[in-house]
Order: sequence, then structure tokens, then C-alpha cells
Amino acid sequence: MALTNRRLNRATLARQLLLRRERLAAADAVGRVVALQSQEPVSPYLALWNRVDGFDSDELTRAYATGRVVKATLMRITLHTVRDDDYPRFRHAMAASLWASRVYDRRFKGLGLPVSAADGLVPGLLAFTEEPRSNADLDEWVRDRIGDLPAPGAWWALRTYGPFVHAPTGGPWAFGPRPSYLAAPFSDLDGDTGPSIRYLIRRYLEGFGPASIADIAQFTLLRRPVVREALTAMAGTVHELSGPDGGELLDLPNAVLPDPDIPAPPRLLGMWDSVLLAHADRSRILPPAYRPHVIRQNGDVLPTLLVDGEVAGVWRTVEGGIEAGAFHPLPMKVWRELAAEAAALAAFLADREPAVYRRYGHWWAKGLPIHERRVLGP
Repeated sequence: MALTNRRLNRATLARQLLLRRERLAAADAVGRVVALQSQEPVSPYLALWNRVDGFDSDELTRAYATGRVVKATLMRITLHTVRDDDYPRFRHAMAASLWASRVYDRRFKGLGLPVSAADGLVPGLLAFTEEPRSNADLDEWVRDRIGDLPAPGAWWALRTYGPFVHAPTGGPWAFGPRPSYLAAPFSDLDGDTGPSIRYLIRRYLEGFGPASIADIAQFTLLRRPVVREALTAMAGTVHELSGPDGGELLDLPNAVLPDPDIPAPPRLLGMWDSVLLAHADRSRILPPAYRPHVIRQNGDVLPTLLVDGEVAGVWRTVEGGIEAGAFHPLPMKVWRELAAEAAALAAFLADREPAVYRRYGHWWAKGLPIHERRVLGP
């Protein structure tokens, strides 16, 4: 089957709960969409607000507190929120990449600490983090055992590749600017990572497919030969499709492929929404001309307007509501629909943090191709 770009768009939106909000528990919604980017504490909340009918932010906060969902460094060496039953296999699949990302980093090499010595600290750190510990606590614990080291210190590396998750610290979005860490409350898998890599790929296709090998490698940061080897072992459980350019795409049998003409309602996506970052070829959601404006060179991914399933502009919080900047002309009907979304978003933010992402507002003064701006009030 040859898929058009619009068919890919609708498939991804459907799997990401962006064709219509569904009534789901917070943890179940996280499982459905596989993983939520979590660099900014508010982003997982906005991701679920866009996807869950009647989303209760307190429910996600409770899910973090009870460990039903966890926040940890995983795919792309980036903070993600994932469901507790996905975490062990996701981490096992990523273990080699997480380890290599730090021990081969010039900052770690500059410490002059043998890798074996760093690895040997992990069992003691796991015991120490049976209760939440701050970065300062953990730096001190490491220094007491191996002495002072140049910045950034051994804990900087260990917190990335060790089995540690972020402990909720309070604040409006469960996590504040000063992180604390806990030992991951799961048995760490050992041995052959092959089954865990195959599990991660299946879960990725459930949430973001159809996709190419390059897409899978982009989402995970696994090397392409590793992805190919896993897919060879998955023969019979993954089938091939043809993409818009004739390239090979992969998907799971009987996966959702909606009618390309199904309507896609407007959405106001938060920063680093996974739907914008899960593919090497992002044109199914993000028009190539807009990509450098939305995904900045330093890695910031701006809050976006999604119109008819594609990025059509950006938004930010301002006095009086939500300012929307459209990159191209939008019909009045779409502006009315965006205004309704913006009013609901402003109400959602009001009791916690009305001015989310305020420190990223400087991007608006740096050449965004905004055709029309409107403040969409409550």
C-alpha cells in the first residue's frame, strides 16, 4: 500500500489522540501515546490536556507521586514521561546508548575517572536514593567516596545512564527547577537487550507509525544497524508499506490508518511535543518551510498551532490570554476554533501557572514569519 503524506498525518494524529480527545485516565493516556517529552515540567500536562477529554491535572500529579508514570532520561538521551510498565524495557533498550552518551563525552573523560570506578558507584547510589536526593546530596555522596573532581562531576554522568528516575518535588507541575532523584522502583533488566529493543520499536510504531528505519532511529537515538537487526528479528510481526516518496515504511498489522479526509481539529501544542520530534522526516506534521522557525538551532521547540493536522504557527502566553501567531492566512472559522481552544487553555493554566514558557518568549523577536497575530482571550 502506498501512503500519501496526508494519510500519514492522520495516522499519526489518531495514534497520538489528536484527532479527538478521548476520556482516559492519565496513566493510560501516557501509555497510549508511548512517551511525553518532559524537559519543561508543564509540557506533559499540556500534552495530555490536548489529548484527554476532561483532563484533570491533579490526576497526572498523583500518577507521578504513586509511580504509575515516571520521568527519566530515556530516548534521545532526553527526559520523557512514560508509564511504569514501559520504563524497565525502554531503559534496558536504551542502556548502551545512555552509557555511551556520557562515558565517551569529553566532559566525563576530563574527570580522569575510570569508567569502572564510576560504574562501581551505582549499587551504593541506588541504596542512597531509596528516598529522594537532590543533586547536591548526590554530588556530596560521590565526593565522599572518590574525592573532588572537576565540574561537572561523576554524578552528572551517573544520573543519565544509571537506573534513576526523577522524584516529584512539588510546584505547579509536580517537578520544580531543582530536581531530586530516586532509584527506579523496578527490577533492572540484565543481559541481551534484543527483546527490549524490539519491544521499544513495537511501542514506537503503536504510537507514531507508520515509520521508516530513519524515523525509528531518530526517535530512539539507536544506531540504524541496531534498528535493522531488531526489525529482521521481528519479521512476520511488522509489515512494509510505501511512503509518499516511494521509500519503505514499517507498521504493525491492523494498525490504525484513518481516512485521510477525516477532520483534524485545531490544537495548541506545548513545547517539545513528541508529535513534532518522533520522525526524521517531520513533514507529515511540520511543513519543511516552518521547521527552522519552530525547531530552533539550540534545540528549543516552540509551542505550536496545529491547524488541519499541520503546524500553522506558534503561540505564547501574554497579559489577557494567549497570543497566536499564524504563519499563513487562516479562515475566520479556524480563528474562532483556536479562540475556543485558547480560552480553555488559559482556564487550565490559571490556577497553576498562567505564564507558562515565559522565558522562551524571546524567540518571537527573532524573525518568526508571522503573517497575523491575535490575542485570544478567555
